[in-house]
Amino acid sequence: MSNIVETIKADLNAAIENDKLVLPTLPEVALQVRDIAQSEDSAIVDLVKVISNDTALSARIIRVCNSPLFRGSRAIENLNMAVSRLGMAYTSNLAMGLAMEQMFQATSDMIDKRMRATWQTSTEVAGVCHVLAQHYTRLKPDQATLAGLVHLIGVLPILRYVEDQDIQISSIMLDNVVDELHPKIGATILKKWDFPIDLQNVPLEYASFNREVPAADYADLVMVANLQLVAGSGHPWTEMDWTKISAFDRLGLDSNIDMSEEEDLNAQMEAAMALLQ
Repeated sequence: MSNIVETIKADLNAAIENDKLVLPTLPEVALQVRDIAQSEDSAIVDLVKVISNDTALSARIIRVCNSPLFRGSRAIENLNMAVSRLGMAYTSNLAMGLAMEQMFQATSDMIDKRMRATWQTSTEVAGVCHVLAQHYTRLKPDQATLAGLVHLIGVLPILRYVEDQDIQISSIMLDNVVDELHPKIGATILKKWDFPIDLQNVPLEYASFNREVPAADYADLVMVANLQLVAGSGHPWTEMDWTKISAFDRLGLDSNIDMSEEEDLNAQMEAAMALLQ
């Protein structure tokens, strides 16, 4: 492994240890939405007020509401109706997740491509998590969606660092740094953001394929969603023996299931992924 990779890892690790790593802050709208969702005496109007300040976000939430996953008998034309149909919990988690997209942008071309690709993967995983949670667990689909959207959040500070320091590094070397460090950084960020404990462990555990826990959790969902998305590709994870991955058992899923072949599920997964794009 080249020296540059070791140097970057050492620098980043030192920065994490000394609380010097610049961690991303949640976008303002996400913070406001969360405050409302957590407050006892807030109502749908409060949520609508905050979200309606962000035109793009409002439009997307209305679109989600009219998608096949939620579509009711009549089309939803305004935010008020949308929030009423989705409910406070779902709307707030969705708004928080979608607001994060703005963080995944950079000025340098290579880093910007990476950022966008990371967000793309996050949205695809989130879509599959939503469907898995709904069909196979008692876990909340809105939390499952959020778990998918944040499981790679630790990639952000690494890419920022490479950009800010103007480090010239090959794609393969950068992969190596990202794969090793993003889980720990991701957990640190979610802790700083006061995310629920059962989401904080997702970046750390979603790729621990031997993990054993008493019942299916959000890390299991994110793991299985990731595996579903690489099934049939040349990804190293496809080389593993999936029958030994107990997350499938906890979800009551056959490790050989190819969701893209289950018509009903596939339609829902596609709808869920499209929502977040």
